[in-house]
Amino acid sequence: MRVDRLVSLIMILLEKERVGAQELAEMFEVSPRTIYRDMDTINMAGIPVCSTSGVGGGFEIMREYKLDKRVFSTADLSAILMGLSNLSSVMRGDELVNALAKVKSFVPAAQANDIALKANQLHIDLSPWMGNQNIQPYVEMIKTALQESRLLSFAYTDRHGIETERTAEPHQLVLKSNHWYLQGYCRKRNAFRLFKLSRMSNLQMREDVFTPRDYEKPQLDVADLLKTMQMEIKIRIHQSVMERVLDFCSYEHFLPDGEEHYIVTFPFIEKDYYYDILMSFGSKCECLEPPHIRAEMKRRVQEIAALYEKEHPFSEQPRLDEL
Repeated sequence: MRVDRLVSLIMILLEKERVGAQELAEMFEVSPRTIYRDMDTINMAGIPVCSTSGVGGGFEIMREYKLDKRVFSTADLSAILMGLSNLSSVMRGDELVNALAKVKSFVPAAQANDIALKANQLHIDLSPWMGNQNIQPYVEMIKTALQESRLLSFAYTDRHGIETERTAEPHQLVLKSNHWYLQGYCRKRNAFRLFKLSRMSNLQMREDVFTPRDYEKPQLDVADLLKTMQMEIKIRIHQSVMERVLDFCSYEHFLPDGEEHYIVTFPFIEKDYYYDILMSFGSKCECLEPPHIRAEMKRRVQEIAALYEKEHPFSEQPRLDEL
């Protein structure tokens, strides 16, 4: 976990006069290049780290800074503890516990209560109320595979329901909109792919190790693309589904219609995903316009109704209490 490593690096630099890159790399079981990147991050955070080359060279925090200035202010410590505490709600493991303990060791006794109060002012819990119980074990397995550069194999079901066997080199775990993803190099497609963990099954960590490739960041910001694809439709909803509709648009798009209904300007793309959203509101939502979207909603409703016009074989079997 990089947060844990950065905090540990700062503590080591505070305690020692100078430490070599190779020594730090061996200590944390990473490459010297990773240590150099970490030092850049620490510098960007406002802690001046300087490096000396040659025999006896290495990294050190500027002595004037160490002597004359506190490394972490009350606000800094509150922010770090807040981030680590909330990260622990979605990422488990000893490394987070250790990082929290180390950061708390910086807290002056006189300010402990004030810092604890500020750190607890924000709580993030992204764990689902219910859902796929494989997600957390998969997250932990992928974390281990990332740390050890181990290959992963799994069955993957795409959005069309087609299942394929995949082998991937894991490069990054991504949490986006309450969903976990794996960014990895897919050896079946010979390209980087973003895999949704809920679509994985039979995830296995293999003994094979791999050499990490030049990383290709996933495209996670699709706001500009959505603007070119989205349209606005008018829907009439019952107040009982208002909270769910607010997940997709703000209250400024709501216009009261009587005592129990609203007319809503709703963002929409003509894809199954968006039709499914409207369908999920059931009889509490009616598409008013444009006409072709309303007609397609009607067709889909009729298609569902047709399923229930036929007798299903299971419905003809006698109930247990009739036997």
